[in-house]
Amino acid sequence: MFEVVRPFLRRPGFVLAAAFIAFVVVSGLFPGVFTSYDPTATTPAEKLRGPGLDHLFGTDELGRDLFSRVLHGSTLTIRTTGGAVLIAIVAGLALGVVAGFLGGWIDSLLMRTVDVALALPLLLLALAIVTALGFGMLPMAIAVSVGIMPGFARTTRAEVFRVKGQAYVEAARTGGASWIRVMWRHVLPNSWGPVMVLAILDFGTAVLSISSLSFLGFGAPPPAAEWGTLISSGRNYLVTSPWLSLLPGLFVGLVVFSLNHVARTLEEVRS
Repeated sequence: MFEVVRPFLRRPGFVLAAAFIAFVVVSGLFPGVFTSYDPTATTPAEKLRGPGLDHLFGTDELGRDLFSRVLHGSTLTIRTTGGAVLIAIVAGLALGVVAGFLGGWIDSLLMRTVDVALALPLLLLALAIVTALGFGMLPMAIAVSVGIMPGFARTTRAEVFRVKGQAYVEAARTGGASWIRVMWRHVLPNSWGPVMVLAILDFGTAVLSISSLSFLGFGAPPPAAEWGTLISSGRNYLVTSPWLSLLPGLFVGLVVFSLNHVARTLEEVRS
């Protein structure tokens, strides 16, 4: 076990990025561990206070603790992002496996459809879908999942083509194993590595997309604390209280940067 972990422990950047992601996940699941402030409790006498020991990120225009709202916003963002990535993985794996195994005109039809989706800007596609489905976290998760799903389909198809030509797959087929058993026991386990790396990368992409949609007003309604909503609310005070948008924005940027760094390191170690 230590031999597996050792290459990662030798990379301080990876350790810091992984630790920060772990903090974000834990704080999203148990925000009360890291802050005692109620994210919805207003204190007008303390409105627009700058960052300090009492309020690490300062307070907003209603006197609410901004650090508490960012941490509680992690719950909504992680839940929505996780749902979007999960839907994209399941749909992408299904399309990639079908296209890779069957080939022929089915492969051509599915991949041309995927190419069309890849040609569309992710945020534009998500905006069109969420406008049709309505506001809320579930419609945003579905909209973003449609935008990132083609990458999983393409990656899975390429891996299925690579793995199904290996000698152990031919040996399993010669031994009488069905294609379903071969796919489940040999192809999918040996195709999962690149998909896992892509999932971590796309998790960061999904965080940006969902925060952007929330910034535009498609997310959870107030007083819910969602990262994009917090950034949007603070833009009215950029001159007098810039921390209202700056600190949540930096937090989102660190999350995305950390996810990308973790994914790149996993890819480097695998290769």
